[in-house]
Amino acid sequence: MRGDRLFDPEFWHSTPAVLFDLDGVITPTATVHERAWAALFNWFLHEHGDAAGDRRDFSLADYHTFVDGKPRYDGVRSFLASRGVQLPEGDPSDPPGPSTVCALGNRKNAEFNAIIARDGIAPYPGSDQLLNALDSLGVAQGIVSSSKNARPVLNGAGYEGRFEVIIDGVVAADLDLPGKPAPDAFLLGAERLGVHPSDTVVFEDAVSGVAAGSAGGFKLVVGVDRGTGADALLEHGADVVVRDLDEIVEAVLRAADRKP
Repeated sequence: MRGDRLFDPEFWHSTPAVLFDLDGVITPTATVHERAWAALFNWFLHEHGDAAGDRRDFSLADYHTFVDGKPRYDGVRSFLASRGVQLPEGDPSDPPGPSTVCALGNRKNAEFNAIIARDGIAPYPGSDQLLNALDSLGVAQGIVSSSKNARPVLNGAGYEGRFEVIIDGVVAADLDLPGKPAPDAFLLGAERLGVHPSDTVVFEDAVSGVAAGSAGGFKLVVGVDRGTGADALLEHGADVVVRDLDEIVEAVLRAADRKP
């Protein structure tokens, strides 16, 4: 099977680069995002959701279905539509509040930063092990994240300057790149690493992210199941699914031991 190659050291000898999503792949910021989205939408539904057709609390299923892996304002729009709510688009400069899509998205960002400042962040141990193993093999590494907070999160995890290329929500906005599931951000990541997509492995935990990797024609799309579900990741474009990146470390280290 195509995905079985992931665990073959020879596969890694012919793989010059990898691209990682950040939230839920390298750092457990997906949990922080989930908490921030829940705080935002439950506040909105309880205090300002008079027009909502469905005012049930925001759930983990809502997170994975409507906002996970998407740019912030797309996530706001998607969830509100699921509850029958329409708001003006507004402008990214809108102050955090309930009146526009952008204002809600900005409030979510404030919630996220408050949680990071209060509770901190740390990488997944297995992800850190894989990064070090890839270093020993000389594999180039980049981050492709929808989040505009990618750099602060990386710095908070002790990864300042760690990655050769970072394509985040700030870069995407500056270049007017469409968000995942469009492959544009991943394609730009490969271009800036100086590699072809067909030589590059993508790691993603969101259905929109694996769909983006699949659409981009990458060498292998690895789904990381942090709660989305293996079936959903495979259905949307993952070639193989792992529960943690430590499952891959042995194959990479074996490849590094066999380097000429």
